[in-house]
Amino acid sequence: MKKDGHIHTPFCPHGTDDSFEQYIEKAIASGFSEISFTEHAPLPTNFSDPTPDQDSGMDPKYLRAYIEKLSELKSTYANKIKINIGLEIDYIIGYETETRAFLDIVGPLLDDAILSVHFLKWENEYCCIDFSKEVFLEFTSKVGSVEAVYELYYETVKKSIDAKLGRFKPIRIGHPTLIHKFQLAHGENVDDSHQIKEILDYMKLRGYELDLNSAGLSKKDCQEPYPSLTMIDYASSIDLPMVFGSDAHCVKDLHQHYEKFMPK
Repeated sequence: MKKDGHIHTPFCPHGTDDSFEQYIEKAIASGFSEISFTEHAPLPTNFSDPTPDQDSGMDPKYLRAYIEKLSELKSTYANKIKINIGLEIDYIIGYETETRAFLDIVGPLLDDAILSVHFLKWENEYCCIDFSKEVFLEFTSKVGSVEAVYELYYETVKKSIDAKLGRFKPIRIGHPTLIHKFQLAHGENVDDSHQIKEILDYMKLRGYELDLNSAGLSKKDCQEPYPSLTMIDYASSIDLPMVFGSDAHCVKDLHQHYEKFMPK
């Protein structure tokens, strides 16, 4: 079975207008038997998105339409492909109560979900760490070093695994090495293999899945998947469950690099 478990949609405020049907038809043509649409969930209403356009998450007013549209498409394509209604949930330190309350409401309506870290907290300030290399480098100057930011990221990912987010908490951890997105821009050689292995070991211990995310290969300052090929091999060696995710924000990126990582 070929599955892409991390796909975005026209409901993404920083994505494209490519239609659900375009994604689905390409998946069918590419021989996929299952896909999960995992749009960025609305952020907590009392959280101030630090990105310039405050467009990191779906507008809450569109959530019902998103779920209804996918419910309709599940029925339409039932004989051709399995479609999962999903969301990508942001773990944000200090907003666990709000996130759990949201999951308690929307969780029963979902088939799949991913828990990801995009926001890091430092001295009561939040940073969207993957927004741009300029934002990343500015944040490293505040925290003190690239290595310190890496450490902060992995600490936050571990907290996301430990977080008490209720019975609808996602069991798949999204791109746990997203902090590598600008590794060729900062130019520092940071050996974080020990921290990554600790995270993967901890995911295995706690019964989580890995979002084997290929998007980093297409980022000019990353040039590797999340996690790297070496760490994918390590995850395989410890029998950590993995689900491929293209993290596509447009149809042309759908299923990119699947054949490099997953069995044919």
